[in-house]
Amino acid sequence: MKILNLYAGIGGNRKLWGDEHEITAVENVPGIAKIYHGFFPNDKVIITDAHKYLLEHYKEFDFIWSSPPCPTHSVCNHFLNAQGVIRYPDMNLWQEIIFLKHFCKCKWVVENVRGYYDPLIKPYESGRHYFWSNFYINNKKLKSNFNIANMRASTRLTPEENLRSLELFHKIDLSEFEINDKRKLLRNCVHPELGLHVFKCAFKEIQQILTKSEVKLNKAIPKSRDKLPKI
Repeated sequence: MKILNLYAGIGGNRKLWGDEHEITAVENVPGIAKIYHGFFPNDKVIITDAHKYLLEHYKEFDFIWSSPPCPTHSVCNHFLNAQGVIRYPDMNLWQEIIFLKHFCKCKWVVENVRGYYDPLIKPYESGRHYFWSNFYINNKKLKSNFNIANMRASTRLTPEENLRSLELFHKIDLSEFEINDKRKLLRNCVHPELGLHVFKCAFKEIQQILTKSEVKLNKAIPKSRDKLPKI
């Protein structure tokens, strides 16, 4: 199966998809793309604008995952605005959702964080994420308490402890890579188990059809203790 992984980051969403697929990852930051390639050397990694790449290549794939940048949409904008960080939401997110919804024939999903405003198009919700897709995604909750603990002065982690807790939570080790703000890279990750969950949701219907076919096939094959027809 041909898969397009847009705004790939370090590949948290893709970590548990296996290596039997032909995966193209698009990431526009060379240092981050290098980390992705280190984790997934068999994937084709392209350093370019994911938004533009989607428009030009969407017909070439069987499954498309897109995770446009979330900072201008997240609930953090409430307090950032009060601190003087004033900005519009990046509408590339909605452009991709509308475009894929009307023109994409393959399975697709667009992921982002819960926003500070009511979504313009109703998403599926899973954990702290919004998902827009052409297939059903049920809620998968992942237990984590490090964000809550880090908000309290009495339990606040050091930057090193916070990085380690994020690595343990995502099961991703960045110790071998030299890059700034590893914590941000990990916070931007979709947890591998959630990435796999969404991937399975996309192809659940196909899996069910295959399973039914296998049942029919097994019923058609005589068991060893059954009498074979005489010739």
